[in-house]
Amino acid sequence: MDDLKAKYLGDIAEAADEAALETIRVAAVGKKGEVALKMRELGKMTPEERQVAGPALNALKDEINAALAAKKAALSDAALDERLRTEWLDVTLPGRPSRAGSLHPISQVTEEVTAIFAEMGFAVAEGPRIDTDWYNFDALNIPGHHPARAEMDTFYMAREDGDNRPPHVLRTHTSPVQIRSMEAHGAPLRVICPGGVYRADYDQTHTPMFHQVEGLAIDKDISMANLKWVLEEFVKSYFEVDDVELRFRASHFPFTEPSAEVDIRCSWEGGTLKVGEGDDWLEILGSGMVHPKVLQAGGIDPEQWQGFAFGMGIDRIAMLKYGIPDLRAFFDSDLRWLRHYGFAALDVPTLRGGLSR
Repeated sequence: MDDLKAKYLGDIAEAADEAALETIRVAAVGKKGEVALKMRELGKMTPEERQVAGPALNALKDEINAALAAKKAALSDAALDERLRTEWLDVTLPGRPSRAGSLHPISQVTEEVTAIFAEMGFAVAEGPRIDTDWYNFDALNIPGHHPARAEMDTFYMAREDGDNRPPHVLRTHTSPVQIRSMEAHGAPLRVICPGGVYRADYDQTHTPMFHQVEGLAIDKDISMANLKWVLEEFVKSYFEVDDVELRFRASHFPFTEPSAEVDIRCSWEGGTLKVGEGDDWLEILGSGMVHPKVLQAGGIDPEQWQGFAFGMGIDRIAMLKYGIPDLRAFFDSDLRWLRHYGFAALDVPTLRGGLSR
């Protein structure tokens, strides 16, 4: 036993890695190892011999196992030291630049528009993007033969045979939210309705989905003069100019009477839009006094109340302000484009602190 002890303790001390150590363990104290074979020989011994050999073999086995455990711990410590040495990191080095996300221009411009109209007392109203054709067309005085109701312009939801419910559409404007706001709150009322809308069109300046913001103000003494002031204040604040000239051109919208399209004076020197100067005019929105039938559809008496409404494309005014040439890029999810035109997450627009960076 002294020879076995010296042999295996020496092998354990010289083991270079855990694989060699495992080979030694199997040879020494494994099921077919030398110590196990010695244990089997106890049955051939006399009781007196077993009393001497048995404790000695157990002591040898325990000593070899203890040496194996100590060597394994030493090898693990050495491997850890080597790893720490090779994977050393200088914590005094500057950190990597953070990869913060950015706000999409549509989100930023929506916040800018909301901040401007909030200063003028307008609340934000929201509604479903899938609505009945009554809210989307009928309640807005859009007749059944109007081209906007054709399937080539409007996305209609599929209907099962025997379904007698009113047809549903992907809303073509946010005007249905105006009807729902009138039904819910009555008059007087001042709201803006931002959100996504859908139309069957796709080119450089049109996409099947885009974003609008519409405004509605109802009271007893509201006139076109109030509408003109609100739009002038909005344009000055949004484009961050001191003065602006608006031009109202007579038009026709089923939901307003009288109706007007609104242009702003501008110039395009060097391909850059400058608002409030120059000899050019740029159409930015449609507006007018709310049609009496629309007030009736919203549950408001047109004999006592009147109001104005306006609507504009958020995508369009974002393109104008930030020089974005193609509307389709808004929906491409191109990270390079987002990093270029995006906004910092904490860049919250306020009239006092500045709308844009």
